[in-house]
Amino acid sequence: MAKLSQREWLVLGVLWDREGAGLGEIVQALHEQTGWSQNTVLTYLTRMEAKGLVSIDKKGSPRRYWAALSREDCQAQARDDFLREVYRGAAGDLVAAFLKEKPISPEERAQLRRLLDDMEV
Repeated sequence: MAKLSQREWLVLGVLWDREGAGLGEIVQALHEQTGWSQNTVLTYLTRMEAKGLVSIDKKGSPRRYWAALSREDCQAQARDDFLREVYRGAAGDLVAAFLKEKPISPEERAQLRRLLDDMEV
């Protein structure tokens, strides 16, 4: 899967929240944040279908749109890309950076310790 653009994330976010949405519903959901017209949204949906990101039911009227990939799969790919690009694959450095910048509660610390123990790290 190719790296998603910020605009593709926006469109997919709407489709994950509104499976089988019609074009009008998608336009309405995106308009406040983007100001996109119906033609712009339709262009994105068509291009994203060509990339395998969106499924379109072309038999019905009105057409219905779905995300072709799960949110979880896209998030996993984005995490992998970020880890590789920014931290050269060093997950420990990533975790350490987050923990230094935003302290966690004692409960979160205990949960993290349990997770690491379960992973036998």
